[in-house]
Order: sequence, then structure tokens, then C-alpha cells
Amino acid sequence: MTTVLLTGFQPFGGDAANPSGEAVQLVASGWDGPATLIAAVLPVTFAGAAARLRDLIAEHRPDVVLATGLAGGRAAIGVERIAVNLIDARIPDNAGAQPVDEPSIPGAPPAAFATLPVKAVAAAIRDAGIPAEVSHTAGTFVCNHVFFTALSAVAPGTRAGFVHVPWAVGQAPGDEPELPLGDIARALRVALDVTLAGAPETRSPAGTLH
Repeated sequence: MTTVLLTGFQPFGGDAANPSGEAVQLVASGWDGPATLIAAVLPVTFAGAAARLRDLIAEHRPDVVLATGLAGGRAAIGVERIAVNLIDARIPDNAGAQPVDEPSIPGAPPAAFATLPVKAVAAAIRDAGIPAEVSHTAGTFVCNHVFFTALSAVAPGTRAGFVHVPWAVGQAPGDEPELPLGDIARALRVALDVTLAGAPETRSPAGTLH
């Protein structure tokens, strides 16, 4: 049986909620896909999130790994293309740790690419009526750290990647963009369906000029 690992995050700092963790739980509650789904909500800490993710991968040996996190301020689902081997924390994590200019994994390559079909996933999410884009930076905080850790920890041939999500409706501070939580969860389900179907990557342009 194919196994899927889907992760989100707990609330960060003083936030009351984190839509990534909530959407993961929503996907899990209605899961009827053609694979065994392992869903987990990770702590927003460099050490804790990476350790928990590695434990989950070692225990379940998933065929697909999709990690998710909040990107407050983004208006669309961001399907991440590249993880960098760099931690440069502008603010502390939930444990108070604030590493600066340190590698996620010492001795590992400087960057790694998602191994799921990034452009195909973004296109399928848009086709479902949900705004989505290919993103070329997952930042240098805990989300990118988890993304790079996942790509480093999975077995060869595993399809793995990361999706950033906007705030859910009713959660955003000020006038930052929001999406309904149901749409965020639906986008994650589409991403999993496309990946599980073995969809090839598309060659449509999705680059940026700056």
C-alpha cells in the first residue's frame, strides 16, 4: 500500500491558529484516497520539527511527503520548488532559538529541488478554482528547514515537496490576504491526488524576472 505523509504546523508565536495544521487535519478527517495517509502537526521549532519529521519518515517510509506551512501575506497557494540549506532566522522560533547563517544539514548540498511535479500541482490547484503559483523561495525559517530536511531524509524515488498557504478566513492580522480553510484543504488534496497519480511535470513557464 502506498503511504503519504502530510504535515502542517502548530500556531506560531502569539497566533491563535495556523491554517497549515488545521488544513492538514481537515484533509485527514475526510481522507478517502488510494493510499494510507499519515497526518502530523509539527512544532514551529527548528530542532523539534526536523526531529519529528525524520522520525515520521523513518517509521512510515512514505512514498509521498507533502509538508505545508503558513506564508502570511501571500494571496495564493505557493507550491515550493527549491529548498536551501540555510537557516537565517529573522525572529526566534517557538522555543526561542534564532540560528543565523547556519546550514540546515551540515555537509549537505547548498540546495535541493522538490521531487513532486511542482508546476503540474500548481496548475491543477488553479484548475480547481483556487489561486496557486509556483514559488522559488520557501524562506530561511522553519518552513524551509523542514522542506530541506524532508528532501534529505526520504528514500530515493520518493515524491516530496512543500506548499505554503495563506491565512484562513478570519485569521489574518490587518488586511492580509485570506482563503477559506476549506479551499486550503482542497488545494492540499489536489496536490496529493496529482502526485499520487504519477503526473509528469509540465514545461509551461513559471519563472520570475526578479
